[in-house]
Amino acid sequence: MRPASLNRLISQQTMSTNGIYGIPLRVSTTTVFLFVLFGAMLERSGGGQYFVQLAFSLLGRYRGGPAKAAVLASGLTGMVSGSSIANTVTTGTFTIPLMKRCGYPPEKAAAVEVAASTNGQLMPPIMGAAAFIIAENCNLEYMQVVRAAFIPAVISYLALIYITHLEAAKLGLRGAPPEDVPRFGEVFFKGLHYLIPLGVLIYMIIQRYTAERSAFCGILVLMLTMTARNLLAAPVARTGWRRAVRDSVRQISEGLVAGGQSMMAIAVACAAAGIIVGVVGLGLGNKITQIVHTLSGGNIILVLLMTAIASLILGMGLPTTATYIVMASLTATVITDLAGQAGVAIPLIAAHLFCFYFGILADDTPPVGLAAYAASAIAKSKPIPTGVQGFLYDLRTAILPFMFVFNTELLLINVNSWWHAGLVFLTGLLAMLAFAALTQNHFLTRNRLHEAAGLALVTLVLLRPSFFESNILATGHRFTWYLIGGLIYAGVAGLQYLRVASEKQ
Repeated sequence: MRPASLNRLISQQTMSTNGIYGIPLRVSTTTVFLFVLFGAMLERSGGGQYFVQLAFSLLGRYRGGPAKAAVLASGLTGMVSGSSIANTVTTGTFTIPLMKRCGYPPEKAAAVEVAASTNGQLMPPIMGAAAFIIAENCNLEYMQVVRAAFIPAVISYLALIYITHLEAAKLGLRGAPPEDVPRFGEVFFKGLHYLIPLGVLIYMIIQRYTAERSAFCGILVLMLTMTARNLLAAPVARTGWRRAVRDSVRQISEGLVAGGQSMMAIAVACAAAGIIVGVVGLGLGNKITQIVHTLSGGNIILVLLMTAIASLILGMGLPTTATYIVMASLTATVITDLAGQAGVAIPLIAAHLFCFYFGILADDTPPVGLAAYAASAIAKSKPIPTGVQGFLYDLRTAILPFMFVFNTELLLINVNSWWHAGLVFLTGLLAMLAFAALTQNHFLTRNRLHEAAGLALVTLVLLRPSFFESNILATGHRFTWYLIGGLIYAGVAGLQYLRVASEKQ
């Protein structure tokens, strides 16, 4: 690596597309801003509170219902939110007190909200505002990124709902009192207008309109919806149409201001991350590849472990988008290059999503864990124990990148039929449920050692069947391994069911 002069460094940072004014800043100003603005305006119009109430009305009455509602609400708001901390504060102010009231300890109530809110960054279509930068870096269409991210995000969320159920079972908790749970039908139809702009946005994206046009039309529809709602409510409230127009203008203005304020942090983070990209472009990237190759000895598993640890450390205190940009410039290409040298084919999108996932997990990783600090303030719990508990809940998310790097079917790569996609989803979900039961040490009852080993085997067989494939049972017989994994899962469930039945007698 030849030495870089000061003139070359400044020129690289300010006069090229590999510095401050590079892809991250360009995408953040042209695409990300529109989606952040859409999310901010939806929140200001009452959409965030609507999603919380909708989730609570749907799940609140069941065992551990408030915690399940917190997960679902965070998933819904996470679809349009660009910040795990904002997601925590938005939904946590309502869900954390409810969880505590139903018997969850403060640390666990806050940790559930932290895990749900950080995972909201995984949910398409925005994915923490990083989806569009991932598309640019991988030279893919935006919809291809959404397609690849869909199954891991959904099965991770469903597994977290299952974890809240297991926690409630261990603590002997019930659902919220019926009088505290609103009726689903009333909540759903009362806020049905909030789904109109979101539906327009998703429909246009599916129809392959550009992301910018889809978000812009979604914002226009949202403004019209807010105005129409106020005008229709004016006769009932007897406030007059002038008051309704003023209220609409005020809400739209507040939404625009909130979107601009939210975007300031993202834009500054993208510009700062562009500095790292520029330094790497001066030759540091090759040095990093050589260092990682030397330390790992060419072992791809060690490369992935080193990348995961680096993402967690570098991501502490950084916004999601900035963490991804830094890690993508430093290590994503290292993963693909060293994997190629080791004879392992890892798609570029898998490597970038790997870095993205662990950058997100940094938001609840002690000792920083900004989302954990925000949740602990609401729950009046200690931040570090909250972060540790949240990270334990997020172990199911941490295992997914190691699996989809080798089992790219989880990213729907080379999956070209609905039945095949459904099979991948079901087996992936079953594996995540087994892993959740393993980490919680509770399935139908407390796990015994051989049952825990069975659950670990189910996770590995279903998420990475290629690990067991041989020349006899090659890829064409993958369904056989799915069947074996399902039978082991059923066997563990049967053993625990018989044990629970015998203990009741």
